[in-house]
Amino acid sequence: MKPSLPYFLIALFLGLSALFSAAFTIDQTEQAIVLRFGEPVVGRGLITEPGLHFKLPLIENVVILDNRILDVESPNLEVLASDNQRLEVDSFIRYRIVDPLRFYQTVNSVMGANNQLASVLNSAVRRVLSEANQQQIVRDERAKLIVKMKEQADTEARKFGVSVIDARIRRVDLPQQISEKVYGRMQTERQREASEYRAQGSEQAQKINAKADRDVIILKAEAQQKADQIKGEGDAERNRIFAEAFGKDADFFAFYRSMQAYEAAFKPNETRFLVSPRSEFFRFFSTPTGVMPSASQRSSSEPAQQ
Repeated sequence: MKPSLPYFLIALFLGLSALFSAAFTIDQTEQAIVLRFGEPVVGRGLITEPGLHFKLPLIENVVILDNRILDVESPNLEVLASDNQRLEVDSFIRYRIVDPLRFYQTVNSVMGANNQLASVLNSAVRRVLSEANQQQIVRDERAKLIVKMKEQADTEARKFGVSVIDARIRRVDLPQQISEKVYGRMQTERQREASEYRAQGSEQAQKINAKADRDVIILKAEAQQKADQIKGEGDAERNRIFAEAFGKDADFFAFYRSMQAYEAAFKPNETRFLVSPRSEFFRFFSTPTGVMPSASQRSSSEPAQQ
């Protein structure tokens, strides 16, 4: 009984090892191919159901593949458009493995598939975009070109057991050197337009200023003309009133004029002249009537005054 225990333990260990090597699990994001000597096992060669599965140890092996949507990018691909315009295109495709056995036989792994599909994507982008000009690629027919690119890429990708789900052009730019030249031309053009607008604005400003100056001169001339006319009418009215007043009372008018003359002549700190008190200028100082006495009257009155 005792010698059989080690053999039993060895057999149990071998059995458990075989059981563990025969079991494998599939995740929800995975699918598997069961191969027997490199060929898929009939009836259970493809496993897509997640969970615990079994295989024959030593003679069967399992290749696990991704069941999700994968993507391949092709950044900064230089393309020559139909109008000989060089463009830098950033594109990508999304694909899914639809034929795991062909996929395994042709590219073996996701990394190998990405390398092959990157070449397929580059070729499709070059073929499709080389038939369109820059305006069609950037704006007018971009959606149609993307559909055509997807169809061509999918046709080539079927050879590797994958299906292209989507294709996109993420960005289309001019190469850096050409972009700098285009930017320089645009900047020069904008500066030229700005200078032209400034010149037009300066011309309009000069016209407006000239018109304003002319209007000011005309307005001043018209105002001066009206002022002179009103002043002339006022002077005429004043002279008429003076003349009418003189005709009514000549003595009062003479007295009024003399008072104005006194007021104008005797200004403080300005009047400095010598004149005889018996001068005609001071006639109203001698008599209230302003009538100066004759020489005989003055001679007869002088002794009396003495």
